[in-house]
Parts: sequence; C-alpha cells; structure tokens
Amino acid sequence: MTERRWLILGILSGSLLLIAMDTTILNVAFPSLVSDLQPDSVEQLWIIDAYSLALSGLLVTAGALGDRSGRKRLLLGGFALFALASLGAVLATEAWHVIAARALLGVGGAAIMPATLSILRYVFTDAKERAFAYAVWSAVMGGGLALGPVVGGLLVEDFGWHAAFLLNIPVAAAVIALGAWLLPESYSPRTGRWDWWGVALSVVGMVALAGGIKQLGKAGITAPLPWVMLAVGAVLLTVFARRQLRLEHPILEMRLFADRAFALSTVVIFLGMVGLGAMLFLLTQWFQYAEEYSPLEAGVRLLPAPLALTVTSVITPKLMHAIPVRHVMGSGLVLMAIGLGLPWTVQHAADGTLGYPTMAVALALLGFGSGIATTVASVTLMAVTPQHNVGGAAAIDETCYELGAALGVAALGSLAAALYRSGLPAGVPASARDSIGEAAHAAKELGGRAGGELLTKVSDAYTHGMTPAFLTGGALALVAAAMAWAWVPPTVRPTDNPH
Repeated sequence: MTERRWLILGILSGSLLLIAMDTTILNVAFPSLVSDLQPDSVEQLWIIDAYSLALSGLLVTAGALGDRSGRKRLLLGGFALFALASLGAVLATEAWHVIAARALLGVGGAAIMPATLSILRYVFTDAKERAFAYAVWSAVMGGGLALGPVVGGLLVEDFGWHAAFLLNIPVAAAVIALGAWLLPESYSPRTGRWDWWGVALSVVGMVALAGGIKQLGKAGITAPLPWVMLAVGAVLLTVFARRQLRLEHPILEMRLFADRAFALSTVVIFLGMVGLGAMLFLLTQWFQYAEEYSPLEAGVRLLPAPLALTVTSVITPKLMHAIPVRHVMGSGLVLMAIGLGLPWTVQHAADGTLGYPTMAVALALLGFGSGIATTVASVTLMAVTPQHNVGGAAAIDETCYELGAALGVAALGSLAAALYRSGLPAGVPASARDSIGEAAHAAKELGGRAGGELLTKVSDAYTHGMTPAFLTGGALALVAAAMAWAWVPPTVRPTDNPH
C-alpha cells in the first residue's frame, strides 16, 4: 500500500478538485442555462443552492458512515452517484430536472469529501509525508473553487451549459476504475446502534444553517427568513451536540473540540474561507460587469489565487517542520489580510481608481496567505485527531470550508451590496439599484452615451462598495491570527512522528 501512496494522493486530489470546481463552475454556465430552460426566480435559486445545501447537510453523516461501512466503498459509491446525477443534468429538459440532479450531486459530493481526507490519514503513515499530502489536499480544495469559473468559461463558450455537467462523467468513471484497483479499504469499527435521531438533527440543522447563510446574502439582513433559518439551525445543532456528548457511540465525537489546537484550526479554516469566498465572488462580478470581461476572461484573471495556492502546497509542510505551527498559521493569516486590504489602500491612495495589476497582486497574496493558513489548520486538525475519529474530523474540516465560503459570499457580499446602493448618485434608474448585474443590463439596454455614462457610475459605486468588504474580511483574518498566536499550544508539531 505504501508504495502506491503517491498514486493514491493523485486519485484523491483529482476527486476533490472535481467536487470543489462543481461548487463554482455553474456560476458562468448559469446565464446559458436560464436562457435555455427558462426557470422562474424560485427555480433559479434552487438550481444554485441545491448542491451546496445537500453537501453541507450530509458531510457529518457521511463521515460517520465511512468510518463504519468503509471509506473506499463510500467514496466509490459517491462517485457512481455523482456520474449518474451529472448524466441526469446533461439530459435535463426542465428546470426541476437540473434541481434534482444538483441535489444528487451534493449527496455524492458529501460521500466523497470526508473519505478523501480519511484515506490520506490511513495511507500516509509518516508525519512529514502526511503533512505534504494534506497540503496538496488544501491547495486543491481552495484552487478548485477558483478554477471552477475558468473551466466553466472554457466549456460554456464552446459547448453550452451542458458541458459543465458532462465534464464530471469521464472523470468520475476514471476515479471509480482507478480507485477500485488502487485504493485501500479502511474502517474505524464501532459497535452500537446507528443514531438516526442524530442523523436527522445533523442534516436538518446543517441545511437550515447553510440555507440561512445563503438567504442572508440574497434577501439582506433586514429580511426575517434568514434569521429564522439560522435560529432553527443553531437550536437543532445545539441539541445534536448535547446528544452526541451523552452517547457512548456518537456520530460525531464533540469532545474533539476540547483540544485547543483542533478548535482553533476550525476557526482558522472558517475565517480564512470567509475572505477567500467573498473576494472570488465579488471580483468575478467586478470583472464581468464593471470591467466588461467575458466569463472566460474574468475566470482567467482570477488565476493568481489558485496558482498561489498551488505553491503553498510545496512550501507549507517545510515551514511547519522548521517553525512552530502557530507562527506559520498566524503569518499566513496576516499575509491574507494584507491581500484583502490592498485594493482598499490603493484605491484611497489613487483617487478611487483600481487596475488589474493591483487585483492580481491582491489575489496572489490572498491565495498564498489563505493557502498557508488553511493548510496548516487542516494538517493540525487531522494530526491531533485519534485514528478512530478521522471521519468525523474530516467532515468538520470540510464543513468549515463550505460554510466559511458561503458566509463570505453572504455577509461580505451583503455589505458590498449595501455600500454599492448607498454610493449610487442621484438620477440612477431604480432598475440599476439592486445589483451591479442588473445595472449592467440596464446600461446595455440604454446603449450609446447614456448607457456608457450609467455603467461608469454604477461601476464606480460597486468598486467603492467592494473594497471595504475586502477590508472587513482582512480584519477577520487578523482576529484569527491573534487567536492562533495566543491559543495554539507551542508544543503542537504535526510533522513529527510520535515516539
């Protein structure tokens, strides 16, 4: 098994890349899909959200199921479902077909993601090699989110929205074939009954929490529905946590959070993804609407982030071995904060103007800093987890990635939208006040000089609303850095083999 470990890392990294890309690949395919299938506004929301809600809701359950029934079996079953759901989306002729397919894709993704980390923990027995494997995993996770729009733009421009789903089928088939041959099976045998009540509390609570975060971004902070959903999610997850603490054989071992290094690692991943998710979302809109790039051109301009993330997979394990974890983690978060604060700083120093070179540097710093911080956090989180709880720890790790990115889009996206509306000058038509996308559409309909002037006004307002949102994400990163330096024990060395 050990001689095949690097091939296994390649298979699992390819698996994760596909799942991460599917989170964002539909963003650029969506206009083509809407034009073809004509979904109403409610159906459009479900097409976007069905995947991430199913994924977030089932991660904890899938992690526990993999521990009991076998991680390889769960991963291959997840990919079989992923391929079938993708085929269903390709053949879709109605909006509800795509909604159902996206939900099944989320179920498949939830089966796949915890299994990847758990299998890596089982295969890589040397702590240094395991740290490198986790670093690659983290880079692929973050890079996949950023590469989704690039790959989506390439496919959609030539082949239409179906291609965004068609890509999944040959990749899933290859992973199933290679995985059945190369991947080892592993378990964490547990006796006791399966906690169905815990499953229900976990799934409904996580769906309510993730849905509330998403609705917060769509409906705004004044709408009651997001807060009701968040409250329901918080109550159900609190009941779930208390139930797990009482059970002899829980679905999720909540006592893992008693370890300071584990708890702080989850905070670092979550807050790191808030900034990364927000910047990628807001910049995608800025490139397409304010700067008038095509979806592919916008995606290509995001590449400094995933490229920087790729570099971190090589250097971070070496830094962790040479320097205490809390210093590497804190330094990565500070670097991330600098990247998030750079556009606001340059904008105020250059009389409100921002060019792509500034954004490219900011994206590179963000990718580099978030890559270091989240990689260290993931490695530390898994290193301090006992072997029999790795499925649950992997699910927590990935939930932090998912919810952090969603909160970044919702909370910082809402802040940017509010600042955008407040910064619009008098005389801008009502149709342009809701979002930069609607404003760009209104400017296109006007055409000529009037359309150009309107686009200039709304672009300036959006740029001035976007950069303070980035700055807020940077402040959160600094808070996480201070927590890491203060509370991560200096003795934690996840690249050292136990004696």
